[in-house]
Amino acid sequence: MNIETETRSILDEALGLHGRSRDFTQATPLLGAVPELDSMAVLAVLTLLEERFGFVIDDDEIDGQTFASFGSLLNFITRKLASN
Repeated sequence: MNIETETRSILDEALGLHGRSRDFTQATPLLGAVPELDSMAVLAVLTLLEERFGFVIDDDEIDGQTFASFGSLLNFITRKLASN
């Protein structure tokens, strides 16, 4: 499974981006920059991450930095997969 491709798919699905995530780079800001990423959408993204990647995300693992950029989200997922 390609983490980056799967994460793009999750963001497109949860946020209704219609493929816009394909243009995201590691530096692309998310929280505060993508209007669709509100508090409810964050929950949807987290749920899909758990389902697709097979890990559990505890409340204390998530903060604003997790969704600061596409790269920070990918780093979080990579760390979660490594600790499983």
